[in-house]
Amino acid sequence: MAIRILRIVGPSLLLVHFLSHFSPLNPSKLSELYLYNAIPCFAIIVVLSAQRISDPLSKPLLITAISLWLFGSILASTASFYSLPEVSSLISNTAYLLFYPCAVIALPRLINSSRKSTVLEIFDASIVGLGLGVLGTTFALKPVLPHFGGKLSDALFALTFPVCDLILISMTIATIASHGWSQRSIIICLGVLTFTFTDFLFLWQHLNGIYSFGSIVDDGWLLGLLLLAESTWHPGKDEEFVASVNPIYIALSVFLSATLLALIAIKPGYFPTFILFPAVSTLMLAFIRMTIALKQARNIGHERILARTDELTGLPNRRRLISEIESFVGKDGSLLLLDLDGFKPVNDLHGHATGDKVLQQVSMRFARALPSGALLARLGGDEFGVLIEGAYEHSMDIALALRATLSYPFDIDNQHITIDVSIGVAENTGAPDLLRRADDAMYRAKREGLGVCRL
Repeated sequence: MAIRILRIVGPSLLLVHFLSHFSPLNPSKLSELYLYNAIPCFAIIVVLSAQRISDPLSKPLLITAISLWLFGSILASTASFYSLPEVSSLISNTAYLLFYPCAVIALPRLINSSRKSTVLEIFDASIVGLGLGVLGTTFALKPVLPHFGGKLSDALFALTFPVCDLILISMTIATIASHGWSQRSIIICLGVLTFTFTDFLFLWQHLNGIYSFGSIVDDGWLLGLLLLAESTWHPGKDEEFVASVNPIYIALSVFLSATLLALIAIKPGYFPTFILFPAVSTLMLAFIRMTIALKQARNIGHERILARTDELTGLPNRRRLISEIESFVGKDGSLLLLDLDGFKPVNDLHGHATGDKVLQQVSMRFARALPSGALLARLGGDEFGVLIEGAYEHSMDIALALRATLSYPFDIDNQHITIDVSIGVAENTGAPDLLRRADDAMYRAKREGLGVCRL
């Protein structure tokens, strides 16, 4: 009950502050200093008391972000009523600016309660965010530079906030696209949009000389902070919904940044110099992302190869053979299953190390005896499988050739080891029981001492 009351205190105070703007009185310390700064304090309390946040970093980062903004607000509002050193304005704007790095890290982690963003997802969101920042800086903010006398030092903070907003909202939306919508993500998105709209409205009013301290515009920042705080009390995306940022957006971001850098080189001074940072950062992130993606692709490819390869012999394994059998339907050919005879005594008498060497040499002998295009696989233990395309009539010849490769002993560690093999042959008729028929033929060959049996 007490927590529920705390959650409504902030919005209630915001409503009171909003109504105070319609008072005929000038902005007072009570409304614009004490009441105004009390509202972010309750936003912090709401985040602190939230129980639905499973990520260990998102809560302290969001609290830090709101606290930094509150510190900047206290300095700025205090300077409106009391005489403070000029450096206080710089400190205040710096605190406002530091809000964004904390929010950029915290909000995407808040969007999903059960799954953390992958490295590639973070890079994708950052690339799109910086690309949007480049676009907004170039086409939306460039026209306002003359109003600041063309000096970057005068316009830095006024222009940086909207750029950071563009990056923040694009990263938020990109993360939502990767994880799916939820009650929490909707409220976060509304909070970020409100914050962004307020910054742009402030910039517009500032450029037109109509902004005044204590105006209704100031309430937009408070509403954005309260929405972000309230989002922590709503469920995130619990299921493992995974989608990636559309590659088109990433490509456009990289293309835009590269194009702008080229235009800057061709026509120096036409574009504001501060777009170099988001443009170069976008290209750097894209390069790093590509490097990580290539490394992961290599690892995945290697893992897939290992998953379908026998570690001892280097041959395809049972999984690979079964996969090939499934795609073998409708083709002429046959399946051979081979089981070594007399292999168990090799392990018992000479040890498993010697047995492994025998299996390696057996696999090499089998491979040399097979025609081009045939698939030789080790199924496990002393069992092998051969998948052959072509006329079924040749399967017996191939089976006899394979058996003949074991007619002479193996010389391993100065020991002569002799083994034999039983082979079952099954024609591919298109029926799904190819493996079963080959297995039956192999066991019949072993049981009756036939050497090779064809079913």
